[in-house]
Amino acid sequence: MKLLSWNVNGLRSVHRNEYWDDFLKTKPDIFCLQETKAEPDQLVPEVRNPAGYFSYFASSKLRKGYSGVAIYSKEEPEKVEYGMGIKKFDDEGRIVTAYFKKFVLLNIYFPNGGGGPERLKYKLDFYDAFLEHIEKLRKGGHKIVFCGDVNTAHEEIDLARAKENEKNTGFLPEERAWLDEVVRLGYIDTFRNLHPQKTGAYSYWDLKTRARDRNVGWRIDYFFISPDLQSKLKDAFILNNIFGSDHCPIGIEIDIA
Repeated sequence: MKLLSWNVNGLRSVHRNEYWDDFLKTKPDIFCLQETKAEPDQLVPEVRNPAGYFSYFASSKLRKGYSGVAIYSKEEPEKVEYGMGIKKFDDEGRIVTAYFKKFVLLNIYFPNGGGGPERLKYKLDFYDAFLEHIEKLRKGGHKIVFCGDVNTAHEEIDLARAKENEKNTGFLPEERAWLDEVVRLGYIDTFRNLHPQKTGAYSYWDLKTRARDRNVGWRIDYFFISPDLQSKLKDAFILNNIFGSDHCPIGIEIDIA
Protein backbone atom coordinates (compact mmCIF):
# COMPACT_ATOMS: atom_id res chain seq x y z
CA MET A 1 0.00 0.00 0.00
CA LYS A 2 1.40 3.38 -1.04
CA LEU A 3 0.59 6.39 1.15
CA LEU A 4 1.59 9.94 0.21
CA SER A 5 1.52 13.25 2.06
CA TRP A 6 1.88 16.69 0.48
CA ASN A 7 1.56 20.26 1.68
CA VAL A 8 0.15 21.70 -1.52
CA ASN A 9 0.19 25.36 -0.40
CA GLY A 10 -3.12 25.89 -2.17
CA LEU A 11 -4.94 23.00 -3.83
CA ARG A 12 -6.67 25.18 -6.40
CA SER A 13 -3.29 26.57 -7.45
CA VAL A 14 -1.86 23.07 -7.91
CA HIS A 15 -4.72 22.23 -10.25
CA ARG A 16 -4.75 25.58 -12.05
CA ASN A 17 -1.03 25.32 -12.78
CA GLU A 18 -1.45 21.76 -14.12
CA TYR A 19 0.44 19.85 -11.44
CA TRP A 20 -2.53 17.79 -10.23
CA ASP A 21 -2.44 15.15 -12.94
CA ASP A 22 1.32 14.68 -12.54
CA PHE A 23 0.79 14.03 -8.86
CA LEU A 24 -1.98 11.49 -9.47
CA LYS A 25 0.29 9.60 -11.86
CA THR A 26 2.22 8.44 -8.77
CA LYS A 27 -0.84 6.21 -8.13
CA PRO A 28 -1.11 6.36 -4.33
CA ASP A 29 -3.61 4.15 -2.55
CA ILE A 30 -4.13 6.92 -0.02
CA PHE A 31 -2.91 10.49 -0.13
CA CYS A 32 -3.07 13.26 2.45
CA LEU A 33 -2.93 16.95 1.62
CA GLN A 34 -2.20 19.89 3.88
CA GLU A 35 -2.71 23.63 3.44
CA THR A 36 -5.45 23.06 0.89
CA LYS A 37 -6.71 26.64 1.41
CA ALA A 38 -10.11 25.70 0.01
CA GLU A 39 -13.61 24.60 0.90
CA PRO A 40 -14.73 21.46 -0.96
CA ASP A 41 -17.33 23.44 -2.93
CA GLN A 42 -14.53 25.69 -4.25
CA LEU A 43 -12.84 22.74 -5.95
CA VAL A 44 -13.51 21.51 -9.46
CA PRO A 45 -15.01 17.99 -9.59
CA GLU A 46 -11.82 16.24 -10.71
CA VAL A 47 -10.02 17.61 -7.64
CA ARG A 48 -12.87 17.27 -5.16
CA ASN A 49 -13.79 13.75 -6.27
CA PRO A 50 -11.07 12.20 -8.45
CA ALA A 51 -12.04 8.91 -10.03
CA GLY A 52 -11.38 5.93 -7.81
CA TYR A 53 -11.03 7.82 -4.51
CA PHE A 54 -13.19 8.66 -1.53
CA SER A 55 -12.32 12.17 -0.29
CA TYR A 56 -12.68 13.94 3.07
CA PHE A 57 -11.92 17.56 3.88
CA ALA A 58 -11.44 19.66 7.01
CA SER A 59 -11.44 23.41 6.42
CA SER A 60 -10.79 26.44 8.58
CA LYS A 61 -13.85 27.80 10.35
CA LEU A 62 -12.07 31.08 11.04
CA ARG A 63 -11.43 32.33 7.52
CA LYS A 64 -11.52 31.03 3.98
CA GLY A 65 -8.32 30.39 2.08
CA TYR A 66 -6.42 29.37 5.21
CA SER A 67 -5.08 26.04 6.42
CA GLY A 68 -7.19 22.97 5.54
CA VAL A 69 -6.44 19.26 5.14
CA ALA A 70 -7.79 16.37 3.08
CA ILE A 71 -7.57 12.59 2.85
CA TYR A 72 -8.21 10.74 -0.40
CA SER A 73 -8.43 6.94 -0.25
CA LYS A 74 -9.19 4.14 -2.67
CA GLU A 75 -10.58 2.16 0.26
CA GLU A 76 -13.55 3.64 2.07
CA PRO A 77 -12.69 4.20 5.75
CA GLU A 78 -14.86 2.68 8.44
CA LYS A 79 -15.10 6.09 10.10
CA VAL A 80 -13.80 9.63 9.57
CA GLU A 81 -13.30 12.27 12.27
CA TYR A 82 -12.43 15.94 12.04
CA GLY A 83 -10.27 17.64 14.64
CA MET A 84 -9.42 16.24 18.05
CA GLY A 85 -12.20 17.67 20.19
CA ILE A 86 -10.50 20.92 21.19
CA LYS A 87 -12.22 23.95 19.67
CA LYS A 88 -9.27 26.35 19.56
CA PHE A 89 -7.32 23.82 17.51
CA ASP A 90 -10.16 22.28 15.52
CA ASP A 91 -11.46 25.63 14.23
CA GLU A 92 -8.34 26.05 12.11
CA GLY A 93 -9.09 22.89 10.09
CA ARG A 94 -5.84 21.08 10.76
CA ILE A 95 -6.75 17.42 11.33
CA VAL A 96 -8.71 14.74 9.54
CA THR A 97 -8.59 11.13 10.75
CA ALA A 98 -9.59 8.01 8.82
CA TYR A 99 -10.20 4.71 10.61
CA PHE A 100 -9.38 1.66 8.54
CA LYS A 101 -9.71 -1.96 9.57
CA LYS A 102 -6.02 -2.42 10.42
CA PHE A 103 -4.83 1.10 11.28
CA VAL A 104 -5.85 4.67 11.97
CA LEU A 105 -4.48 7.39 9.69
CA LEU A 106 -4.20 10.95 10.96
CA ASN A 107 -3.40 13.75 8.52
CA ILE A 108 -2.26 16.93 10.24
CA TYR A 109 -1.17 20.41 9.22
CA PHE A 110 0.70 21.43 12.36
CA PRO A 111 0.84 25.16 13.14
CA ASN A 112 3.76 27.33 12.18
CA GLY A 113 5.46 28.94 15.19
CA GLY A 114 6.16 32.25 13.46
CA GLY A 115 4.40 35.49 14.22
CA GLY A 116 5.42 36.02 17.81
CA PRO A 117 5.35 34.31 21.22
CA GLU A 118 1.59 33.70 21.23
CA ARG A 119 1.71 31.74 18.02
CA LEU A 120 4.71 29.72 19.15
CA LYS A 121 2.81 28.83 22.33
CA TYR A 122 -0.19 27.82 20.22
CA LYS A 123 2.06 25.52 18.19
CA LEU A 124 3.61 23.91 21.27
CA ASP A 125 0.20 23.50 22.93
CA PHE A 126 -1.12 21.92 19.72
CA TYR A 127 1.83 19.53 19.73
CA ASP A 128 1.13 18.44 23.29
CA ALA A 129 -2.61 18.03 22.71
CA PHE A 130 -2.01 15.99 19.57
CA LEU A 131 0.44 13.65 21.25
CA GLU A 132 -2.02 13.05 24.07
CA HIS A 133 -4.73 12.43 21.47
CA ILE A 134 -2.80 9.75 19.56
CA GLU A 135 -1.61 8.11 22.77
CA LYS A 136 -5.26 7.63 23.74
CA LEU A 137 -5.92 6.05 20.36
CA ARG A 138 -2.92 3.76 20.71
CA LYS A 139 -3.87 2.72 24.24
CA GLY A 140 -7.32 1.96 22.85
CA GLY A 141 -5.75 -0.72 20.66
CA HIS A 142 -5.28 1.19 17.41
CA LYS A 143 -2.22 1.00 15.19
CA ILE A 144 -1.23 4.56 14.28
CA VAL A 145 0.00 6.22 11.12
CA PHE A 146 0.27 9.98 11.24
CA CYS A 147 1.60 12.28 8.58
CA GLY A 148 1.77 15.85 7.49
CA ASP A 149 3.64 19.11 7.70
CA VAL A 150 5.04 19.13 11.23
CA ASN A 151 6.70 22.51 10.64
CA THR A 152 9.84 21.48 12.54
CA ALA A 153 13.09 19.88 11.42
CA HIS A 154 14.14 17.32 14.01
CA GLU A 155 17.92 17.03 13.75
CA GLU A 156 20.74 18.97 12.09
CA ILE A 157 20.75 16.45 9.24
CA ASP A 158 17.17 17.51 8.45
CA LEU A 159 17.98 21.01 7.19
CA ALA A 160 20.65 22.55 5.05
CA ARG A 161 21.67 25.37 7.38
CA ALA A 162 21.26 24.13 10.91
CA LYS A 163 23.56 26.56 12.72
CA GLU A 164 22.01 29.61 11.09
CA ASN A 165 18.52 28.49 12.15
CA GLU A 166 19.06 27.48 15.78
CA LYS A 167 17.12 30.54 16.98
CA ASN A 168 14.44 30.44 14.31
CA THR A 169 11.05 28.79 14.58
CA GLY A 170 11.07 25.43 12.90
CA PHE A 171 14.34 24.48 14.56
CA LEU A 172 13.99 25.84 18.10
CA PRO A 173 15.07 23.53 20.94
CA GLU A 174 11.55 23.44 22.39
CA GLU A 175 10.06 22.47 19.03
CA ARG A 176 12.66 19.77 18.44
CA ALA A 177 12.14 18.47 21.99
CA TRP A 178 8.57 17.54 21.07
CA LEU A 179 9.84 15.35 18.24
CA ASP A 180 12.28 13.82 20.73
CA GLU A 181 9.27 12.92 22.89
CA VAL A 182 7.39 11.43 19.93
CA VAL A 183 10.35 9.16 19.25
CA ARG A 184 10.83 8.36 22.93
CA LEU A 185 7.27 7.06 23.04
CA GLY A 186 8.13 4.63 20.27
CA TYR A 187 6.74 6.34 17.18
CA ILE A 188 8.98 5.75 14.17
CA ASP A 189 10.11 8.46 11.76
CA THR A 190 9.78 6.23 8.72
CA PHE A 191 12.19 8.08 6.44
CA ARG A 192 14.97 8.37 9.00
CA ASN A 193 14.39 4.77 10.09
CA LEU A 194 15.20 3.52 6.60
CA HIS A 195 17.68 6.26 5.63
CA PRO A 196 19.48 7.13 8.88
CA GLN A 197 22.47 8.89 7.33
CA LYS A 198 20.99 10.36 4.15
CA THR A 199 21.83 14.03 3.77
CA GLY A 200 20.30 16.61 1.45
CA ALA A 201 16.88 14.96 1.82
CA TYR A 202 14.39 17.79 2.18
CA SER A 203 10.67 18.34 1.66
CA TYR A 204 10.40 22.15 1.88
CA TRP A 205 12.28 25.01 0.23
CA ASP A 206 11.74 28.76 0.46
CA LEU A 207 10.18 30.05 -2.75
CA LYS A 208 11.34 33.65 -2.47
CA THR A 209 15.03 32.73 -2.53
CA ARG A 210 14.63 29.94 -5.12
CA ALA A 211 16.11 27.63 -2.51
CA ARG A 212 14.90 24.50 -4.28
CA ASP A 213 17.24 25.20 -7.18
CA ARG A 214 20.15 24.98 -4.72
CA ASN A 215 18.55 22.34 -2.47
CA VAL A 216 18.77 24.63 0.55
CA GLY A 217 15.85 22.98 2.26
CA TRP A 218 14.23 21.53 5.35
CA ARG A 219 12.74 18.10 6.05
CA ILE A 220 9.64 19.16 7.97
CA ASP A 221 7.11 16.72 6.48
CA TYR A 222 6.89 13.28 8.07
CA PHE A 223 5.25 9.89 8.19
CA PHE A 224 5.33 8.41 11.69
CA ILE A 225 4.08 4.94 12.55
CA SER A 226 3.50 3.22 15.87
CA PRO A 227 6.05 0.49 16.68
CA ASP A 228 3.57 -2.32 16.03
CA LEU A 229 3.70 -1.38 12.33
CA GLN A 230 7.48 -1.32 11.96
CA SER A 231 7.67 -4.82 10.50
CA LYS A 232 5.16 -3.75 7.83
CA LEU A 233 7.22 -0.79 6.60
CA LYS A 234 8.76 -1.51 3.21
CA ASP A 235 9.90 1.90 1.96
CA ALA A 236 9.94 5.60 2.79
CA PHE A 237 10.77 8.24 0.21
CA ILE A 238 10.65 11.87 -0.86
CA LEU A 239 9.23 12.74 -4.29
CA ASN A 240 11.32 15.81 -5.02
CA ASN A 241 10.51 15.54 -8.74
CA ILE A 242 6.90 16.61 -8.09
CA PHE A 243 6.37 20.37 -8.30
CA GLY A 244 3.56 22.83 -7.64
CA SER A 245 4.23 23.87 -4.04
CA ASP A 246 7.04 25.02 -1.76
CA HIS A 247 6.86 21.44 -0.40
CA CYS A 248 7.16 18.18 -2.29
CA PRO A 249 5.26 14.97 -1.54
CA ILE A 250 6.67 12.32 0.79
CA GLY A 251 5.52 8.74 1.06
CA ILE A 252 5.73 5.26 2.50
CA GLU A 253 5.07 1.74 1.25
CA ILE A 254 3.50 -0.39 3.94
CA ASP A 255 2.35 -4.00 3.78
CA ILE A 256 -0.93 -3.60 5.58
CA ALA A 257 -3.60 -4.59 3.07
